[in-house]
Amino acid sequence: MVEKHERAVMRVMAGETLERPPIWMMRQAGRYLPEYKATRKQAGGFLDLCYNPELAIEVTLQPIRRFGFDAAILFSDILVIPDALGMDVRFEEGRGPILKPVDLAHIDRLTPEGTLEHLAPVLETVKGLRSQLPSETTLLGFCGAPWTVATYMIAGHGTPDQGPARQFSLNHPEAFAKMMDVLVEASAAYLVAQLKAGADAVQIFDSWASVLDEAQFQLWCVEPVKAVIAKVRAEVPDAKIIGFPKGVGAFYADYAAQTGIDMLGLDWTIPFSFAKELQKKTPVQGNLDPNRLIAGGSALDEGVDAILENLSDGPLVFNLGHGITPLTEIAHVEQMIARVRG
Repeated sequence: MVEKHERAVMRVMAGETLERPPIWMMRQAGRYLPEYKATRKQAGGFLDLCYNPELAIEVTLQPIRRFGFDAAILFSDILVIPDALGMDVRFEEGRGPILKPVDLAHIDRLTPEGTLEHLAPVLETVKGLRSQLPSETTLLGFCGAPWTVATYMIAGHGTPDQGPARQFSLNHPEAFAKMMDVLVEASAAYLVAQLKAGADAVQIFDSWASVLDEAQFQLWCVEPVKAVIAKVRAEVPDAKIIGFPKGVGAFYADYAAQTGIDMLGLDWTIPFSFAKELQKKTPVQGNLDPNRLIAGGSALDEGVDAILENLSDGPLVFNLGHGITPLTEIAHVEQMIARVRG
């Protein structure tokens, strides 16, 4: 049995620079794989798949079997938390997640109690994955950051700039803070449970962090994630945590310094000169533009080579700057992996 600190991704998170960076992809279990499509059809609805341990284990393992990635990430969704909080959450083909938006009265009734019981099937998936994954493969759990989850709870869906949540937080700051406190509690408990179930590390996705101004970024992105991490480490002192506040530009530095993360996920818009400065203090993960993976050919090779040339002299986990899209060809994923592994 390989100890988790010997797994390549875990070694990078501990600050090591490896000769070849380990590689995995956000959304690596997904709609670009024919075997995923078949399993999802078998499950019925998307949430049915998330809550079916046997099938969720299967789709998590599919990209590991096909590509031999250095990490597997639990197949689930960031919106299982609002689902566990009693919200009406559904996923519609072609539209994505749809929720019944919360109002002030609903927020007043929100409580984190009972969320782990609701999420028991997901934790069963984590346990099963650790026993079935190759011993050298890092198992990652995850949750959505409180801000990003809150944006969906307020708007009921994704919007171009998540304006409904931004406006709500300004118009009703006390109610919004109460909702964020519930999300902090629920998210921390969920991550602790994943780690205790067998996850080697966890990632916090803040996909909508980029829409906040400086003051709001500190208030609704940095502080809640910092609180989640403090609560997780109170229960699991050696917990390894990746933070990914997508698209936040210069705010990456403060986020990394204040939250206590062990590795910083970068999107593809970050200049390498800045990324290298960040990497001096915190291991980094990323940051290939997913569109280069769609394009393949020389565009893909050039993107991979630029990351390796600029960031492989420090602790690096190679990844995309956001999730892989359904348009991606499997041959292009194979091309990327071969290029990274040399």
